[in-house]
Amino acid sequence: MVFTHDTEVALQAAVTLANSAEDPDTLTSVADLDRLWDEFTYTGRHDRTRAELDAVRALRPRLRELLTADRDVAVAMVNQMLSEARAVPQLVRHDTFDWHIHAIELEEPLERRIQVETAMAMIDVIRADEMSRLAVCADDTCEGVVLDLSRNRSKRFCSTTCGNRNAVAAYRARQK
Repeated sequence: MVFTHDTEVALQAAVTLANSAEDPDTLTSVADLDRLWDEFTYTGRHDRTRAELDAVRALRPRLRELLTADRDVAVAMVNQMLSEARAVPQLVRHDTFDWHIHAIELEEPLERRIQVETAMAMIDVIRADEMSRLAVCADDTCEGVVLDLSRNRSKRFCSTTCGNRNAVAAYRARQK
């Protein structure tokens, strides 16, 4: 494991959210947001409204900018995000999760909690000087964000679809 469980989950959620804005958009309904909620085991307030969905959708460009920023820009963005939310890190334990950090009250809106969780995860990435774990997809036709948590840092594509498309293209090029 490269990072703690909560850091990895927050990074995976942020990448999934950022990539959901790529064509085709995969976060268009409250049901889509519910699936995201379940997949990444969010806790706390979840209004299940169009307004909440719109607020989370509006956060996606900012997450993408943070996830693809260089280290110094990421530091400034993280500090700004935490300051805006008046984040106060605290250790908590709930459900099946042992002690981990929450930095915002569970009653805060979902988009603000996602922002803070992502910022807190990025603190670990920045402090460990592991920004190279985040990149843009190596597929020339894709702008998806890639989170590489592999031991050998070999992940190049944001999805199986992009990886397969490039493998088929490479195979066909070798057959000529």
